[in-house]
Amino acid sequence: MGVLIWFRHISKAAISHTIKKLTLATLLIVSCATAWAADFAKGLTASRAGDFVTALAEWKPLAEQGDAIAQFNLGLLYDNGKGVIEDDKEAVKWYMLAAEQGKASAQTNLAFMHATGQGVIQDNVYAHIWWNIAAASGSENAKGNKDILVKQMTAQDISKAQDLA
Repeated sequence: MGVLIWFRHISKAAISHTIKKLTLATLLIVSCATAWAADFAKGLTASRAGDFVTALAEWKPLAEQGDAIAQFNLGLLYDNGKGVIEDDKEAVKWYMLAAEQGKASAQTNLAFMHATGQGVIQDNVYAHIWWNIAAASGSENAKGNKDILVKQMTAQDISKAQDLA
């Protein structure tokens, strides 16, 4: 009953003002999402056409704002030298940011970078960790890669990797 009495005392102007604020907030959210989608799609279209410089220009601001898919895609560009000079350390940076947000393909690529020593010091323990995490995130090929790697690891390293994962 107290809530109903309080609600009756809200003026029509206050309700109208609140509705205007909510409408404006909704419009801002929709326009930001639309702008993100347009920028990402433009980058994707450019990438598919082989215009990796444009893809980089479209995706980098999104990646810097924390978008995991854009971060993963930047990792791919740097990993493969598409639109940029190949830079394994930069690829690892972007893969790591996406992997920490649960992007399974970034986790898989990060595991591979650790397994082969690309952009990082070669470390089977960290490769195992990331393949474990990728498998838990739904990566189809992570388990197979991890199983191959396990054959090259000591029991102590496997135990350490499982504990850290």
